[in-house]
Amino acid sequence: MHPAAASATPAASFFDGFEDRFLETPEGRIFYRIAGNGPPLVLLHGYPQTSAMWHAIAPRLAQTYQVICPDLRGYGRSLKPETDATHAPYSKRAMAGDVLALMDHLGHDRFLIGAHDRGGRVAHRLAADNPDRVIALSVLDIAPTREMYRDAGSGFAHAYWHWYWLTLPSPFPERMIGADPAFFWLKKCGAGKAGLAPFAQQALDEYLTCFAAPDAIHGACEDYRAASTIDIAHDDAETAKLPVPLLALWGQDGVIAAHFDCLALWQERANDVRGWSLPGGHYLAEQHPDMVLEAWVPFFQDAST
Repeated sequence: MHPAAASATPAASFFDGFEDRFLETPEGRIFYRIAGNGPPLVLLHGYPQTSAMWHAIAPRLAQTYQVICPDLRGYGRSLKPETDATHAPYSKRAMAGDVLALMDHLGHDRFLIGAHDRGGRVAHRLAADNPDRVIALSVLDIAPTREMYRDAGSGFAHAYWHWYWLTLPSPFPERMIGADPAFFWLKKCGAGKAGLAPFAQQALDEYLTCFAAPDAIHGACEDYRAASTIDIAHDDAETAKLPVPLLALWGQDGVIAAHFDCLALWQERANDVRGWSLPGGHYLAEQHPDMVLEAWVPFFQDAST
């Protein structure tokens, strides 16, 4: 166990009933957790985490759905490809392509998506490019990337400094994070009102262990470099709003609530949008899983019928 995780509170159960699997693709391996036999529901994690963030939600959803929790490319145990000058290998379109390859492998033409943070940006691009594949989509504590960059002020830039710092040319942020990855992770993710309390010992151990790898640090930086460049170009090329039903949830104590009108920004990008705030901060799926489930269960059920 990572020493920094030793004092965290362990979860009573951790992905009980789930299988750990890998899908081999031409670019590399996609790691995923899977359980259940119902309609397909894919859960996409955020930065700087892994699919472990769904440990309190996924087993309960697996009673109704086949739940698939992959690690995004650049994160966890999934592929971390070489990048290029345009950051295309870490575009949300490329990340979404991994999700589509996984769902094709599992035989799912259409599926539901629940997503947090960076995973929500992947889900947005996937649904925008392939609306026929997505039944419904819910995002946790994010607004659309392009609109956040457009509307951001100095207060947001100070609170979400990593949005800008991680985009600096390699290897500047990579070298600095790599000097003490656990210090960086704990300070960054523990900066909210809840501190490190949302993170169960098993999940925190996985986060810190996976994030310590140099290629994971680089992959995460590339994710943000892509977001500020090629991902916005993909956004700007769109000619229509997202037709997929979208539920946006955000934390009352979080940076999104403090600096943006989350619902209004999603209404700029999608036709069928609903949403509201929940008590808590950024890590809602771990801080208040019951509240997330209370919103998700009827939303996904209505969308599937």
